[in-house]
Amino acid sequence: MRKVRFAGMVLGLALFCTTSSTYAQTAPGIYEPDRGLFEIGVGYQYQHYSVLGRSFDNHGFNSDVSVHVFDLITGATGRLAVAAEGTAAIGFGRAGGRPNVVANSLFLGGGPHLSIVSAGRIEPWIHVLPGWQHFRFTQTSTIGSNSAFGFMAGGGLDFKLGGQFFWRVQADYIGTHFQSDLQSNYSVGSGVAFYF
Repeated sequence: MRKVRFAGMVLGLALFCTTSSTYAQTAPGIYEPDRGLFEIGVGYQYQHYSVLGRSFDNHGFNSDVSVHVFDLITGATGRLAVAAEGTAAIGFGRAGGRPNVVANSLFLGGGPHLSIVSAGRIEPWIHVLPGWQHFRFTQTSTIGSNSAFGFMAGGGLDFKLGGQFFWRVQADYIGTHFQSDLQSNYSVGSGVAFYF
């Protein structure tokens, strides 16, 4: 739980430090984005897990909030923007085997989000989000409710739909650390993002 609180404090500090910053015209010919400093995204997510002796698929949703921190590189055609991101991914499914149990998952994390911002219609990005992974299995007393350190690392593409709205496609590696071992999992998803 300390890791979740720490991630929340880091995200809160990033929000506090950047609320007064704006995209100001720094020099003629330098690209300036026409969107805001804050982003909210929501979408569908398919997840595959192999943890605690079970292999299962979850369907769910993810939501994220990010705030622009600074631009690492700027140029006439674009910029490499760095943001602080917080995310929540919730999944629902069934873990096969005996007994056949309901398997729900929750991931909460935060970390850096790097994107290439330009006047084009496609924006590639990557993120690395350490955090807290929780599983709840029903109909059994042997594995029940479990929590451990987890992280998401991946990226995607944002396609500009118009104005401040983007259609997002993403894929992530999900690492979990249960029973003193690292498990490799993955997720793919799609949704929308709004900047303000």
